[in-house]
Amino acid sequence: MRLQPPPLIICYAILSFLQPFLLLVLAQTNPSVTPINWDLYHSSDDLVEQIHSLVHRHPDKLSIETFKSGNKGYNAEVNVVTYCRGGRQSDDRSNFRILLTFGQHGRELITSELAFRILSILSEEQFLPNINGGQPSTTPSWTNSLTDNYIFSFFWKKLVPIENFNGRKRVEAGDLCERRNGRGVDLNRNWGVDWGKKEKDYDPYEENPGTAPFSEPETQIMRKLAISFDPHIWINAAFWNGGSVYAV
Repeated sequence: MRLQPPPLIICYAILSFLQPFLLLVLAQTNPSVTPINWDLYHSSDDLVEQIHSLVHRHPDKLSIETFKSGNKGYNAEVNVVTYCRGGRQSDDRSNFRILLTFGQHGRELITSELAFRILSILSEEQFLPNINGGQPSTTPSWTNSLTDNYIFSFFWKKLVPIENFNGRKRVEAGDLCERRNGRGVDLNRNWGVDWGKKEKDYDPYEENPGTAPFSEPETQIMRKLAISFDPHIWINAAFWNGGSVYAV
């Protein structure tokens, strides 16, 4: 029987791996800068192309699937990247399964850039930059070497770089504060849990929950992914002024 590391050690390894990324993101965030400096970000189409190219270069570590859904004339698609060492992509339920999702709100551009950086490091094309200044190290740090670590050998990870592709497109078209999807629904309010609940600061424009739980193609895709993959940990990265990371 294959032994797995204790859950607390796994959680510590995950947080240790993500911490430098989070510090880098917060260090580079300047809330006073408007409009958005597009030199800092990929366009949606370019980012998807770059991710596909990265996966193509590393078939031993990465694979990608595109899931599509639609209703009432509205269509959406979500790319899902799988990381598994040695290209082992069979339904191996003995591995510890982690789901990482980014870009749930259109305006959170930096989260999808973070996803691309994580994939680049998992594929060992990049190393973590020196967050205290200076150039990235030319030798892997202890964090970079996690890809070869004993604990990481048990990980089976799926990563969604852009959950809300249509909403991000609206931001690129000039609606810089748009958080909703392509037909004006807040995907973060479209799940079944507390659907339609209105807090004291409820904004019907920003927080439109849709016509029913899972009425949107994007959340339908994410629900199917969550059910089929059945992750032990689901981390949704959402950054704005202050920044947050949610783990389920």
